[in-house]
Amino acid sequence: MLPLEGITIVSLEQAVAAPFATRQLADLGARVIKIERPGVGDFARGYDETVRGMASHFVWLNRSKESFTLDLKHREAGLIVLQLLEDADVFIQNLAPGAAERLGLGPEELAQRYPCLIVCTISGYGASGPYRDKKAYDLLVQCETGLVSVTGTPETPAKVGISIADIAAGMYAFTGILTALYQRERTGKGTMLEVSMFEALGEWMGYPAYFAAYGGTPPPRNGASHATIAPYGPFQAGDGKQVNLGLQNEREWALFCSVVLEQPEVAADPRFDSNAKRVANRLALHAMIDAVFSQLTIDQVIERLDQAQIANAHMNSMQEFWEHPQLQVRERWREVDSPVGQLQALLPPVTMRNVEPRMDPIPALGEQTEQILRSLGYQDEQISRLRAERVI
Repeated sequence: MLPLEGITIVSLEQAVAAPFATRQLADLGARVIKIERPGVGDFARGYDETVRGMASHFVWLNRSKESFTLDLKHREAGLIVLQLLEDADVFIQNLAPGAAERLGLGPEELAQRYPCLIVCTISGYGASGPYRDKKAYDLLVQCETGLVSVTGTPETPAKVGISIADIAAGMYAFTGILTALYQRERTGKGTMLEVSMFEALGEWMGYPAYFAAYGGTPPPRNGASHATIAPYGPFQAGDGKQVNLGLQNEREWALFCSVVLEQPEVAADPRFDSNAKRVANRLALHAMIDAVFSQLTIDQVIERLDQAQIANAHMNSMQEFWEHPQLQVRERWREVDSPVGQLQALLPPVTMRNVEPRMDPIPALGEQTEQILRSLGYQDEQISRLRAERVI
């Protein structure tokens, strides 16, 4: 039995944040009913067509769910949602601010109607404050939290290459719902949760925020290098391939000089005999390292780094990550079904003994609509009418 088997989630979700939270709940066995717009569905379905015609975001975020199409603006839609919530444990939504309330699905109203229900709202900036109604795309939240200001090269700030604000919000929604389910086991009562992308990513900005607030200046942008540790970051070998390495203390510095550079005397060089001096003399330090690495292949560099037990990593492409030997040896890949056939999918990162996460199909738009309506007591003629009126 999976940990969340028997738990039902009803989700008015779109894009990344809420779907990321509910997919993880589905991985653990929860039943997730994903309400989508008839005809078009979650707009993430149309982001791209790279996965045999399906969108990469949608494939990543929506396995093991049931797709239920419903025009929420139709007069009968509210009743159908309330029927779904009768047997639900969790309701989660990341609609635009105020949209759920206009549909009669605001958290206060649902809490009164269903005292055991856990209601989770994900928004861009929260339910109050001057930014409440601002659009909150991932890039914009990265900018507002200052993440872009500390990411990139000294010359050019850059956004993070994944939807990190959405992912942060989804993670806190996921853990918040798990906490609420545990609380309900003890109290018998549901609760209301609120997660904003801005506050979720803001929590992750702790180090640079404290550094700037109490140090007077923000940590400088250094590309893939570290702002306050050296050597730490990317270096190129003689065959043109790149390795990333990082040192943490003076013991490692001495080993790096003797084993990797094969120049033990450099450890005591007054320009480099402390981390602060190495950071101050970073250009000279990098030039010295480059002179050694340029005479070696990437495999030779990594062999020396491993021998000295210096932390290092390849600069992998996405394809190299997909084919990573660590994933292969640990058997992290599974096959999931989809409207376009079998697709590869990574197991969730938490490995629980004697628990195989659910890896069920990615649903076609509205694939379970009729089945769900029948479970609510709707007859074939009623379902036909709803379809004819484009309610579903």
